[in-house]
Amino acid sequence: MTVPTIAVLDYGSGNLHSATRALARTGAQVEVTADHKLALAADGLVVPGVGAFAACMDGLRAVRGERLIGQRLAGGRPVLGICVGMQIMFERGVEFGVEAEGCGEWPGTVERLQAAVLPHMGWNTVEAPDDSTLFKGIDPDTRFYFVHSYAVQKWEMPTPERLAPPALTWADHGGKFLAAVENGALSATQFHPEKSGDAGAELLRNWVRSL
Repeated sequence: MTVPTIAVLDYGSGNLHSATRALARTGAQVEVTADHKLALAADGLVVPGVGAFAACMDGLRAVRGERLIGQRLAGGRPVLGICVGMQIMFERGVEFGVEAEGCGEWPGTVERLQAAVLPHMGWNTVEAPDDSTLFKGIDPDTRFYFVHSYAVQKWEMPTPERLAPPALTWADHGGKFLAAVENGALSATQFHPEKSGDAGAELLRNWVRSL
């Protein structure tokens, strides 16, 4: 049996060590790298992210990470974004009135949550669709660990005819926001699967099995 290879993109932003350990526990061979050749060759690419949208994009561009993501997706090669690594897949983010351009793989804007208490920190349930690959076999009442004040609150990408619609997972904190997206080769979670205990471990195993 072939062991899947996972590249965790090192661009100066992200909880690399906990993400790497969690992915290694799935049985995959995991390497933290900014090397494009290695990252393109891997079966899966994970893009973590912690902190501000604009700072993450600056770090990503410094290692030409947005090109790497685009190259992989153009070839149908799986990519998984985590937390701000999900947010930067969208067109733009607005924080403190400052707008920053994202990777633009999905249309939409990352904006401040409309909640009385921020950040949204702690465990929350999600509403996953029945056809989700990431949440396959995971109980609907399961909680995942979130730490964020910003999110995408509206899905804006139309679904072309003859193509399967994306699997959208929602959560609620002062209003609905996207907790996960599965769209062809590109998947992402707003929560931290690597910090979500057994449920997060199962989600990562589901992703690795899909490679």
